[in-house]
Amino acid sequence: MHIEPNVVEGAKIALSYGTAVGAAGLTAKFVKDAVKQEGIAALFIKAVMATILVFSFFEVLPHHAVGVSEVHLILGSTLFLIFGLAPTAIALSAGLLVQGVFFAQFDLPQYGMNLTTLLVPLYAMSMVAKKIIPENVAYKDVTYAQTLKLSAVYQGGIVTWVGFWAVYGQGVGSENLQQVLSFGMAYMSVILIEPLVDLGVLAAAKVFAGLKDTAFVDKRLYEANA
Repeated sequence: MHIEPNVVEGAKIALSYGTAVGAAGLTAKFVKDAVKQEGIAALFIKAVMATILVFSFFEVLPHHAVGVSEVHLILGSTLFLIFGLAPTAIALSAGLLVQGVFFAQFDLPQYGMNLTTLLVPLYAMSMVAKKIIPENVAYKDVTYAQTLKLSAVYQGGIVTWVGFWAVYGQGVGSENLQQVLSFGMAYMSVILIEPLVDLGVLAAAKVFAGLKDTAFVDKRLYEANA
């Protein structure tokens, strides 16, 4: 998703800087934790790989403007299950910035809003994952129901934030609310696709078991927590 230009303008856009700083602060904490657990080299490798994928999702996969934003297949839960929280957060931040700087400069004023909209649902999803995926289950063994819940939290969070920015910037007029509703209905259709992609990628991970104990994937993909 990308908030359309002019949805939030003027002094109101300052709020997005504050929310983005907060989201970036959480990212810094998770990055610090990841460096302690696995080392900076492993984190860097996963972050680069995830960033390439995020950029591809933004630029290569089909995306369409609907209402107040664009519908993208971001695959946040897929990235989280394969690479982990910190690499995924870095990748979403970096991929969004690279796209804005080199391909969509008109999106740069909305960077704070878009960053918040992508990262806060990611953190919420990571919390839900701790609750619904038992410690003795590796991510490669999660069920469809579990991936569906993760996707619902992530995509639902994105829709909620987009709706917030739209109402914050343009008010509660009927036309604006209709635009928000149109986006929400279109975007939530991603929930029908993402869990299937998750299961397909996780099935591939089982086939390529040689990735276990490498710096290319999150340790939890193959090993349950002790």
